[in-house]
Amino acid sequence: MTWHPPNPVRYQIPETRWPTREEAESSLLFQPVRVGSTQLESRTWVPAMVPWRATEEGFVTEANLDWYRRFAQGRPGAIVVEATGVRDIPSGPLLRIGHDRFLPGLKRLVETVREASQGHTHLFIQIIDFLSVKRRPEKTRFMEHFLELHPHHRRALAEITGEESWTHAGDEDVRGFLKQATDEVLEKVLDERELEALRFGYRERVTDTQLAHIRELPRVLPDIFADASRRAREAGFDGVELHYAHAYTMASFLSARNTREDGYGGARENRVRLPLEIYRRVRERVGDDYVVGCRFLADEVISGGNRIADAVYFGVEFARAGLDFLSISKGGKFEDAKQPRVGQAVYPYTGQSGYECMPTVISDETGPFARNIPLVAQIKRAVNEAGFQTPVVGAGGITTFEQAEAILERGEADIIGLARQALADPDWFVKVKTGRGPEVRRCTYTNYCEGLDQAHKQVTCKLWDRVELDEPGVPLSSDGRRRLIPPRWKEEQ
Repeated sequence: MTWHPPNPVRYQIPETRWPTREEAESSLLFQPVRVGSTQLESRTWVPAMVPWRATEEGFVTEANLDWYRRFAQGRPGAIVVEATGVRDIPSGPLLRIGHDRFLPGLKRLVETVREASQGHTHLFIQIIDFLSVKRRPEKTRFMEHFLELHPHHRRALAEITGEESWTHAGDEDVRGFLKQATDEVLEKVLDERELEALRFGYRERVTDTQLAHIRELPRVLPDIFADASRRAREAGFDGVELHYAHAYTMASFLSARNTREDGYGGARENRVRLPLEIYRRVRERVGDDYVVGCRFLADEVISGGNRIADAVYFGVEFARAGLDFLSISKGGKFEDAKQPRVGQAVYPYTGQSGYECMPTVISDETGPFARNIPLVAQIKRAVNEAGFQTPVVGAGGITTFEQAEAILERGEADIIGLARQALADPDWFVKVKTGRGPEVRRCTYTNYCEGLDQAHKQVTCKLWDRVELDEPGVPLSSDGRRRLIPPRWKEEQ
């Protein structure tokens, strides 16, 4: 169950008038834009989306190639490949770039996009670090295997029961009692992090500096990101997008909730320190003639988290440092996520922050369409007023040409990202540019795709995944009930 606004309003996707070919070709949206050392043919962008198609070891599969080939056939200005792990650690069916053994598959992915777009689409790869997140345990298992007992647990039991014998009771007796204890008792015995580990699953934080590997993150991550970026360049990607957004390591360093006392937490200038150090190390490794940008949050949408003032500060500092683009998102945090079922991991897109990341047609008076753009505009304005022309990518519920063009005309963003709409119809870009907008398959913003992502199932769209299942050669899901890529657009020659 995901969060929805109180007193919700159900919206319809906006009606629109699609441009003629001449109108589209003369529009801002289909004009080129400079991004660092390269130039995109248009101001259109497919943000990173995780489709759950890699192997369990993080290698590129034929299903990955099919997925990105299909997006490339629509010829957007740029595609950003899904969040790809920078460390050589197990991470399930997510792509990885933490070792040279992943290079052959990544090179094939680049070649596939080049061929499918006939060289018209630039390809970036989003690189990410994440900390450990465990599944929610069954209560008995937690008490037997995961809870580390301390004297304060025994003292709490003695106070609750009035029996002093608990202060020197054996571990087996304490664990046995806690297995049967009520929530009310557990709340008096366990501390906040222990309760969270029981109810949500254990999750590391960047503030857990009592753990050596967490304490060492500022020392080790710059080289890890730089090595990954070197591999991206070697594989042929046009650039990298440093993932500084949502629920993951680098966003957590930027967060106002980061209270580290080693110079990497607390004040804004300390919280931005590691992201800037990583960028500088990456730049040293890949050179000045390679695109390096980042994605970060305009608002964390959590208690005690960053708000737009923080994002404006970070945006200016990133531009000052020399990042080649700034891609803006919102929310998507663990802190307000809904409790998972036993055996499932907490999912950072189920609370209010998750809703704001991917709003649906069940919304509030603001509505779900281009909902983030006012925040994007504030960041862009601050960057420009500071004297920088770093292109800013705006996204979130943008589905029509009219929306996209108006955002560009008002100077609220430099590039327009379409994620869910591109998933619904990868041919959106070429259809609109050639005056065939009425043929666009319109996303209905019900987040069917996001529900599949939450379940770690191969992501598809309800508008096409049951269509023409008998098409020769079409890849199907493991149960044979869904196609894994949209049907080809039967464009009249």
